[in-house]
Amino acid sequence: MNFKRLLSLFIARNKEYYRDRSSLVWSFVMPPIIIGVVALAFSRGEDALFKVGTLNADPSVVEQLVGEQPSVQIVDYSDREQAITKVQFHQLDLLLGANQYWKNSDSMKGDVVEQLLGLASNPQWQAQSISGREVRYVDWVIPGIISMNMMFSSLFGVGYVIVRYRKNGVLKRIQASPVKPIEFLSAQVLSRFMINMCVCAIVFVVANLVLDFVMLGSYFLLVLSAALGILALLSMGLIVAARLSSEELANGLMNLFVFPMMLLSEVWFSLDGAPQWMVTASQFLPLTHMVQAARSVMLDGAGPAEISHHLLILTAMSAVFLGLSAWLFRWRES
Repeated sequence: MNFKRLLSLFIARNKEYYRDRSSLVWSFVMPPIIIGVVALAFSRGEDALFKVGTLNADPSVVEQLVGEQPSVQIVDYSDREQAITKVQFHQLDLLLGANQYWKNSDSMKGDVVEQLLGLASNPQWQAQSISGREVRYVDWVIPGIISMNMMFSSLFGVGYVIVRYRKNGVLKRIQASPVKPIEFLSAQVLSRFMINMCVCAIVFVVANLVLDFVMLGSYFLLVLSAALGILALLSMGLIVAARLSSEELANGLMNLFVFPMMLLSEVWFSLDGAPQWMVTASQFLPLTHMVQAARSVMLDGAGPAEISHHLLILTAMSAVFLGLSAWLFRWRES
C-alpha cells in the first residue's frame, strides 16, 4: 500500500464532502431536530402504565398479586443486577422476587404500585429500598438517535459515493492510475470515519448542553464504542457498493439493512418483553451492539468488562465486512 496515494485520495474525498454544503449542514442539523422533537413529545412524562419486573418469582403468586390490573405491565428478568439497575433508574416501578421486592424510594409510581398490589401490608414480602436518579426517556433514547444518525451517514455516505463514482465513470479513470483497490477503499472509509466521528462529537456536546442528559461512565469507552460501531457500519456500506452502478438499486439494498436495524436495535424502544426471536435477531445487527454499548456506558456506568462482548462483536463484524467488500469490489460494473 502506498500511503502517499492513500493520503491524496483521503484529502480529495474530504474536500468533496465539505464543498457539498447541503450534506454538510444536514449532518449537523438533523440529529438536534430529532432530539428536540423527542424531548418536547415526552416532556409531560410517560403514560399511566406501571411497569413491574419479576426476578425468580412464582408465576402463580405474581398472577394472584396483579390479577386483572390492565395498568400493570409484567416483564420477566433473569439477570438480578440488570433488573435492580432498572429500578434504580426508574425504568421499572417495582421488582418482585421470590419473597421480597425492590422499589425506588424516590419514585412516586413505585409507592403507588406497592399500595396497588398490597405489598406494604403483607408480612410475607420484604421491602428493599433503592435510590437513584430518574432516567428520562430522552436520556435513554439519545444514544440510539445519535447512533441512528451515524448509521445513515455511514451506509449512504460511503455507499452512494462509490456507486456514483462507478456510474459516472470516475472509477474507470482511477483504475487507469497506479491506485490499488485497497488504497481507494481505505481512503473512502478513513475519510467518512473522521467526518462521522467529528459530527458525532459535536452533536453529543450540543445535545448535552441543551438537555443535560445522564452520563455516568467513561468518555473513552463511549468514544471507542462509537468508533467501532461507525467502522462496522461503513464496512457494511462498502459491501452494497462493491459492484453496483445503479443508485436506485443501491438505495433499495441499503434500506434492507436500515429498516431492520431501526426496528430491532432498540433505537426508539426497548425489546424487554419482546419475542425471543426478535431479541436473537437483533444480536446480528451492528447497530444493536453500538447502541447497547453506548447506553450501558452512559446510563449504567459500565466498564470495559461489561461492554467487551459488544466491542469484540463490532470488531469482528468490521473485519468480516471489510474482507468481503474487498473481495467483491470491482472498478467496473459486473
